[in-house]
Order: sequence, then structure tokens, then C-alpha cells
Amino acid sequence: MLCVKIYQYGQNGKIQLKMQKEIEKFIAYLKIERNYALNTQQAYEKDLCQLLEFLREKGIANWSDVTTEHLNLLVMKMRHHGISGRSIRRHLSSVRGFLSYLLSRKIIPSNCALGLQTPKVNQNLPKTLDYEQVVMLATPRSQLARELRDVAIVEVLYSCGLRVSELVSLDIDSIDNTQGFLQVTGKGSKMRHTPLGNPAQKAITNYLQKTSVTQGALFLNNKMQRISTRSVQEMIKKRALEVGIKVGVYPHMLRHAAATHFLQSSHDLRSVQDFLGHKSIKSTQVYTHLDFLELSKVYDKFHPRAKKL
Repeated sequence: MLCVKIYQYGQNGKIQLKMQKEIEKFIAYLKIERNYALNTQQAYEKDLCQLLEFLREKGIANWSDVTTEHLNLLVMKMRHHGISGRSIRRHLSSVRGFLSYLLSRKIIPSNCALGLQTPKVNQNLPKTLDYEQVVMLATPRSQLARELRDVAIVEVLYSCGLRVSELVSLDIDSIDNTQGFLQVTGKGSKMRHTPLGNPAQKAITNYLQKTSVTQGALFLNNKMQRISTRSVQEMIKKRALEVGIKVGVYPHMLRHAAATHFLQSSHDLRSVQDFLGHKSIKSTQVYTHLDFLELSKVYDKFHPRAKKL
């Protein structure tokens, strides 16, 4: 069997072999009871051995411990390695069939793969920015108050993964520099605390030192009033063009970039859900379908802005 060489002498070998035995029984079931062709049996076996290797890396010791989150992370890893959406759907079909088999034999309490969203070939995915583009947007070009404000806006949008509506509603007392957190009012007036990275803290400090504002709105326009979402959108678009980013850039792309880079470096979907303030994990799952091949390798070791996340 394909899995044997991988697991027989690995860490927690006995546990892995026990899980592997269930795969062997399933393949025998496909052969004897379902009369599947040999190549189909081999395809199932290959897919399930890959799943078992992934679960070994995650420290999963029982099939009953597998969750939808694990499968989402597996999808993300496969996309990271350039595997097509079509191949991933076939792979998940194998996993779904195997878990249904385990469920029918009461080895697991439920089939966590049934409600899994699988990537589509032509799926419209969030437009995002790579790390170098974020750095270009966040690099100050002068020490003028407006320039420092714009840099701080970019840093906060990216460091905290904020919606533009959340950004413009920030007040000075929303910042907790001592703890390095930002208090954010999200959709439905839901409050959350999100980590504020060192570059964002520094950018805010530099901006406030150029102004006389000590209370009220954090980001102000030229009339010393709270900045509008439209003004932020126009600023981001203009700034991107000025630094040579040709695609139409808008604030939400920085939120997508933050989520994508955070997930790429942490592989923790639940933490990304909390980070973004998503009510449902389904809203976060879209980031597992992104093609990560173009992302900077620096995120594999947690880039400086993500270390605080």
C-alpha cells in the first residue's frame, strides 16, 4: 500500500498505522463490494494517503478528530502547490466518500466534508496585493502631515485587515499602544480587538505628532473633520498609481492582502476569522481557495507586519 513507507516508521507510527488500516479497509470495500476498477482504487488510495500525511503534520491521531477546518487548510496547501481546482475537487470527492464510509461504520460522528465549499475552475476570488506592493503603498515620500496620515491609513488597513468603514470610524481612544491593540466597531456594531503591528503603531505615532489632535476622530481631512470612506478610496487609488501599481487598487484589497498573508503564514483559519471579524467561517473560507504561488516567500516565516497578528 502507498501509505506504508510514509507512516510505518514515522512519529506516532502506531496511531498512524491504525488510521491507515481504515483506509486499507475502505479500498478493499471499493474493490470487493463496489467492484471499482483498479485505477479508481489507486486514485482513492493516493488521495487518502495524502490526507493522512497532512493530518500527521497537524498531529491528528483519530479520524473522529478531523474537522472541516482541517480540510479547508488542506485545500489551501494544495492550491499553494499549484494543484488545479479540478484536481482538488476530485481529491475532496475521495475524502468525502471515505468519511461517508467511516460514518456508516460509526467510526466518526459526522462527515465534516459534506458542507465543504470546493474551489471552482472559474471562481471569482478577491483581488489582492502582494507584499512588495503593500510596502510601496506604505513607504512615506515626505514628512508632511497629509503624507504621514496616508501612510498610517495604509498601515492600519493592512496591519489590522480593516474594512474602510471601520477605519474611518476609528477614534484616537480606539488605540491601545500599551497593549498594541485596536478597538474596532465592525458590522452590526460588533466590537472586537485586533492586534496592531509595530509598523502601524509607528505610523500612527508619526502622524499624530504632526497634528494637534488629541481626541475625537483619528483620521482627519483637510478641514479637520473625520475623513470619509470616499476620500480614503480616492487616496488609495491615486497613491497606487503614483507608485506604479497599474491595477485599480481600492482599500478592501489591503484587507484581502492582510487575510491572505496571515493565513499563508499561520495556516489558522479560525484566527483569521476572528482577525477579520467574520461572523461565519464560510466568509473566511474563500481565502483557502486563493492561488498563493505569487505571494512573497517572506510570509512563510511571518513578515514583520504579521508577527503581531
